[in-house]
Amino acid sequence: MFRDLTRKNKQISLKECTDLLKSETRGVLSVCGDDGYPYGMPMNHFYNDADGCIYFHCGKGGHRLDALNSSPKVSFCTYDSGYREKGEWALKVKSVIVFGKIEIIDDMNRIIDITTKLSHKFTLDDEYIKKEIELHGAKTLLLRLEPEHICGKLVTES
Repeated sequence: MFRDLTRKNKQISLKECTDLLKSETRGVLSVCGDDGYPYGMPMNHFYNDADGCIYFHCGKGGHRLDALNSSPKVSFCTYDSGYREKGEWALKVKSVIVFGKIEIIDDMNRIIDITTKLSHKFTLDDEYIKKEIELHGAKTLLLRLEPEHICGKLVTES
């Protein structure tokens, strides 16, 4: 159902893909938007080793949720900041694209658990995280992306 990478020599391993999903803090989540137009938005994410799913948090309304209620199919893309080989100007960049379906979770215990883990990617200030969850948790939903296909590659920008 999902296409193979055209340039297989650029493909990275599944472990490299999951390592990138764990280390990067944000990417672009794309949904099936209004009138068949894709709708992509930058999102913070958390890759959960325990179930192999990617989690996002969001508010309880808007274009994204309307789209997800019409179709749970999404793609998510993230990439690193790249590196240069000595003496070269072009960046080498790893990227990952994940295809799957989103489940909307409204369970406060799960929201607190995953949102805390996601927040630890940005700060280890547990008091700040707890306060933010107390202030905004009731207005928050959790989006759980169960991957159906993960593909990554290393390209040299030129």
